[in-house]
Amino acid sequence: LNTPVAQVGLELAANAERHLKPPQEMARLFRRHPQALAETLRFADELSFSLSDLEYNYPDEPTESGLGPQAELERLAREGAATRYPAGVPASVLQRIEEELALIERLNYARYFLTVYDIVQFARRQHILCQGRGSAANSIVCFCIGITEVGPDRIDTLFERFISEERNEPPDIDVDFEHERRDEVIAYIYQKYSAKRTALAAAVISYRGRSALREVAKAMGLSEDVRTALSSSIWGWSTSELGEKEASAGGIDRSDPLARQVIEHANEIMGFPRHLSQHVGGFVITRDRLDEVVPIVKTAMDERKMVEWDKDDLDAVKILKVDVLALGMLTCLKRAFTLLTHHYPDARDAYGRPYMLATLPEEDGRVYDMICRADTLGVFQIESRAQMSMLPRLRPREFYDLVIEVAIVRPGPIQGDMVHPYLRRRQGKEQPEYPKPELEQILGKTLGVPLFQEQAMKIAIVAGGFRPGEADELRRAMATFKRTGTIGNYRQRMIDGMVGKGYEKAFAERCFKQIEGFGEYGFPESHAASFALLVYASCWFKTFYPDVFCAAILNAQPMGFYQPAQLVRDARDHGVE
Repeated sequence: LNTPVAQVGLELAANAERHLKPPQEMARLFRRHPQALAETLRFADELSFSLSDLEYNYPDEPTESGLGPQAELERLAREGAATRYPAGVPASVLQRIEEELALIERLNYARYFLTVYDIVQFARRQHILCQGRGSAANSIVCFCIGITEVGPDRIDTLFERFISEERNEPPDIDVDFEHERRDEVIAYIYQKYSAKRTALAAAVISYRGRSALREVAKAMGLSEDVRTALSSSIWGWSTSELGEKEASAGGIDRSDPLARQVIEHANEIMGFPRHLSQHVGGFVITRDRLDEVVPIVKTAMDERKMVEWDKDDLDAVKILKVDVLALGMLTCLKRAFTLLTHHYPDARDAYGRPYMLATLPEEDGRVYDMICRADTLGVFQIESRAQMSMLPRLRPREFYDLVIEVAIVRPGPIQGDMVHPYLRRRQGKEQPEYPKPELEQILGKTLGVPLFQEQAMKIAIVAGGFRPGEADELRRAMATFKRTGTIGNYRQRMIDGMVGKGYEKAFAERCFKQIEGFGEYGFPESHAASFALLVYASCWFKTFYPDVFCAAILNAQPMGFYQPAQLVRDARDHGVE
């Protein structure tokens, strides 16, 4: 109606019946037909539908070899291992491959892996650069079959962060593609599976402090000036309860009945869904018709549909999702590899192969020298002013240092007061603190400071006494903090658990504060490792082939922090004519 409540009058009558009435109201309305109420209750009691009973069939993936899905995945993994490790596959890697394949077979996920493998292979056939990231980077099988580019043995990650029998939730593989060519991959998915069997997942946009206050204030008839002042008093993504501060900032009296109503109603709708949005790239694929499994709605693009459930809803009923994402730096690097092959045909790896993401020379000191000088304008992730100021202090000298660098300049570690303790310990000004040996096993790589979500989960299990399922709920709370704000619900549980295991209360509170910081955006270790590879690759090109790097990044614009003129000036400073 677009009319304030005070002026709407009888126009609201049309909506007066749009609510679930209490039993007393139903009894009054149907007092002449009590048998109708009794029959309704009897019928409802006989209904036994539950979403947990939802049957979902993942599409069959035919194989060229004629083998079954599991046998085909095993063949691809073993053949891929020989390619990934041309000098010989280490025994530890072989053992891990077999362990992962056994778990994949027990959970019947082979077809899902083959789907993602097929999508990645299509991209490679079309010469589209891509890389898996997120928790999939914990999997040696994903690495061997070419989905990810960082070997888990390189950073010592846990496969259980990706797939776990205890967590009983489906795997989730995120794959980044060149941002200018992702639509080709999406078109391939629709062509292969048809619009009747695939659709994008939804994202549920909920009311937060600012939007809740604006909507309620408008409905209650407050002026645009007051609405703007009220909403401007709320910082960022706040989901905290609104009160005196917001009222004062908006220039209204908290004791005024209308002001109280506005604040109270805004608090009531906080966290309520506002509207559905399209997920950035999460595809649901089914063997049968999609509309027989989940609710769907048409999108603005012809023939494309959206599932009206978000990621958490899909996880709850164990529906698998493939994330097809876009990344500008992959476009830049693809052009850099193409230019390198064309202009420097002798540039090859130790086995005579053209350079690829996974075959660039590792741990080159000259690359790290450039990084330590903060000479990183234009490169991936570490080109911002905040990152540049961190580089001379952290002084990365190996790949894992880049993993930490990517993760540490984030709101989570900053809000959790993790940055300065880590730097002091790295510079030898302070000794790492491990109240018990069990924490040293978890935090040793990061000098006693939790920088990654996986570490937070391990602390909750080992020191806080959480069960694995509870720790995963904590991880979800960290991941959805901005939307739900539920991470604080675990505070007392965590502190009591740590105190019960002999930790000092002050240390337990400090640990939880650090974990709580992840809700403001913290990285999983495997995700940081995937990004760190792109950091190293872009720095490698800038160090040894600045002409190639400059041409590639200029042809991938717009992206990054800097204008083309700044990139050209920087290239000239590096001897490019």
